[in-house]
Amino acid sequence: MHKLKILVITITSVLLTYASIAADTIKVGVLHSLSGTMAISESTLKDTILMMVDEQNKKGGLLGKKLEAVVVDPASDWPLFAEKTRELIEVHKVDVIFGCWTSVSRKSVLPVLEELNGLLFYPVQYEGEESSKNVFYTGAAPNQQAIPAVDYFMNELGIKRWILVGTDYVYPRTTNKILEAYLLSKGVAKEDIMINYTPFGHSDWQTIVADIKAFGSAGKKTGVVSTINGDANVPFYKELGTVGIDATDIPVIAFSVGEEELAGLDTGPLVGHLAAWNYFMSSESEENYAFIEAWHKFIGDDSRVTNDPMEAHVIGFNMWVKAVENVGTTEVDVVRPAMYGLTVPNLTGGIAVMNTNHHLTKPVLIGEILDDGQFEIVYETPAGVIGDAWTDFLPDSSVLVADWTPPISCGNYNIKTGVCSGQNY
Repeated sequence: MHKLKILVITITSVLLTYASIAADTIKVGVLHSLSGTMAISESTLKDTILMMVDEQNKKGGLLGKKLEAVVVDPASDWPLFAEKTRELIEVHKVDVIFGCWTSVSRKSVLPVLEELNGLLFYPVQYEGEESSKNVFYTGAAPNQQAIPAVDYFMNELGIKRWILVGTDYVYPRTTNKILEAYLLSKGVAKEDIMINYTPFGHSDWQTIVADIKAFGSAGKKTGVVSTINGDANVPFYKELGTVGIDATDIPVIAFSVGEEELAGLDTGPLVGHLAAWNYFMSSESEENYAFIEAWHKFIGDDSRVTNDPMEAHVIGFNMWVKAVENVGTTEVDVVRPAMYGLTVPNLTGGIAVMNTNHHLTKPVLIGEILDDGQFEIVYETPAGVIGDAWTDFLPDSSVLVADWTPPISCGNYNIKTGVCSGQNY
């Protein structure tokens, strides 16, 4: 009996110690695909958050506690994103989540975030048409990437005929719907716009590239606007090179091709093609040089590149830390309003601002692909652009605004009717 009492006391002590340790950590959820078709892009973002957590812990942690990263793998499976989000919040009790890449994964987790009042920082360009109180959109809205890209093609390259190609999911379809409306408003004829979608992981690009070549042979300067995502970029660009389409013939501007994707490609056929982002590794700033050095040291490989969604995570993480420090708690309902108006340095030498619509103010950059897989920046907006949750180029969206401060406190407020729709995601 005496031994049993000692055993019970020992077990109880261990459990209490464990509980005490757990209570002394602030848990950061990491929701990125480490397997499946999106792993090529998302694994690096997992490592970025791990680096940010490590650096913050070296500074003494947050609110006197260590940060603990909780990593899960939703495996490029969109329903699994929702399950893993629930696991992070209900089982692991995370205080914040950094994650998702595709819009379909973000749409999958939205109902769970709103049900459980979680907080997600989403770091990738997206189609807009959304503002949830439980998400901070640190990537680009269409007016911070897609629209400026089209303007560049139109004004600088004289593009008259347009090919919109994308992976078949919500981001390309919605973005291309916006771009088509924008092009038509600029006087482009409908017959001068070709739109094509392919499944995730699509690898047979011969027919599509042949169609692109044929569409571009009508005697008008033709350009491709690409919303192709994930590892499908590899065979797409390879096929362009195979049939001899280069940037002088039919230039391509992409929104999902960055340094990470180019690292696995023969860049020869890609030279001269373009990408629109808000950050490039080639950005010349002290902040960027320091970030690259820290990244190489953390990852243990000086050949590893940096990219735009990494910068978005850096900005989001630093803003969240700043907000938590300002209010002295990680409680979502307290941290959320503390984010509004916060500023942190971006990596291109400017300042990122979080607006009350949960979108950042950030510069728009267009880069030309070089043969070493880096980008020469050929265009940059003179000032930061405020992310617009709702596009001005679709009639139903043009009357909507997002503002999570009183008196509106709504992500989709109709300025004509004065009504918050209460949209469910």
